[in-house]
Amino acid sequence: MNKNTIIVLLCVLVTLTMAGCVQQESDNTTPQPETCDYSDVSAAEAFNLIETGDVFILDVRTQSEYDDGHLENSYLIPVSELENRLDEVPSDTAILVYCRSGRRSVTASNILLDAGYCDVYNMEAGFNAWRSGGYLYEE
Repeated sequence: MNKNTIIVLLCVLVTLTMAGCVQQESDNTTPQPETCDYSDVSAAEAFNLIETGDVFILDVRTQSEYDDGHLENSYLIPVSELENRLDEVPSDTAILVYCRSGRRSVTASNILLDAGYCDVYNMEAGFNAWRSGGYLYEE
């Protein structure tokens, strides 16, 4: 190879390398989607959340469980129906999710996260903890 060919190849290599760096910098400035996670709260923390803020209270138990007692102003959507009824859950407010013992509410909280909800609170130990904590509820 002659000297001019080597210089041209080096110029092309430098140009391609710089283009790769510019592209990489450009990729770094692309906004990343928000990563959300739910927060576990105790019955006492759930009570405070309800008392101090605008919160949608989502009961994910069955109708018969709900009829036996539920948090005041709660909205019933059984966890088995939640994915098909997400349009009933507001996206502009915090969501407190509860069930009987805290298992189904974890599943429901993850369904909400997967659907793009971010301000989600899971009441640990569920309605059992609420009732045993002496908090008022509707029958």
